[in-house]
Amino acid sequence: MLGSSRESLAACQEGLDARRRDVGFAQLAADLFAVAALLDKEGQLRNMLADSGQPHSVRENLVRQIFTGQIADLAVEIMLMVIDRRWSSDVDLVLAVELLADQAAFTVAESDGTLDATEEELFLFGRALDSSPALQMALTDPAQSAVTKGAIVRDLLAGRSTAATDQVLQYAVGHLHGRRIDAVVDDLCDLAATQRERMVAEVRVAAPLAADQARRLADILSRLKGRTVRLNVAVDPAVLGGVHVKIGDEVIDGTVASRLEQARRAVLG
Repeated sequence: MLGSSRESLAACQEGLDARRRDVGFAQLAADLFAVAALLDKEGQLRNMLADSGQPHSVRENLVRQIFTGQIADLAVEIMLMVIDRRWSSDVDLVLAVELLADQAAFTVAESDGTLDATEEELFLFGRALDSSPALQMALTDPAQSAVTKGAIVRDLLAGRSTAATDQVLQYAVGHLHGRRIDAVVDDLCDLAATQRERMVAEVRVAAPLAADQARRLADILSRLKGRTVRLNVAVDPAVLGGVHVKIGDEVIDGTVASRLEQARRAVLG
């Protein structure tokens, strides 16, 4: 991806990460993979959605007309976020949707405790490719359809892998876009590792944080946890002031409401 596409992808990844608690997130990867597969086949649609010269309202209406009712509302909203960004080419838009689908699958794996296993399984699949020219040929044969290649992966894994491993590999082998299959699997390993190294802090504040405040808080939490920490910030007037942070199982409550409650208990006690 060129510079503008990389910047757009990073913004979309942040936007997707912020929606990880939304209803229907567990279905998001499947919906986005379905959209990416459609865009991969339909060049005219792909070109229109990636063309920033088209009025945004036209592209938005197109997304709503084609996808509403076919995929969940959350996936439609993610697609609206995607077309709101600038892409260097129509192929970059498709690759971005695929990467967002991968990220969604790994986010679900992180939530259900299978991300470490997913990362290891992807690594082992890559090594299996390295050691089996026959497998490489089967999964890169242009005469075979994406469905057939996906079925080969499904049969190979045969229930011995996590849902995320099965999902991302079945899609990836059928949509290489001219890339080497071993490079694609390595990229999936890197994306899973990035997801594992990222933590999300749920932050409640009485008023929106300024950009520099959010950056400082994220830096402090990252140093505290030894991992990159991203913020999901919610405005809640009930906190009155200060910050309430939940990161994993740890809660840091520095809100005015909490201090007032502690004072009340002290007086009553």
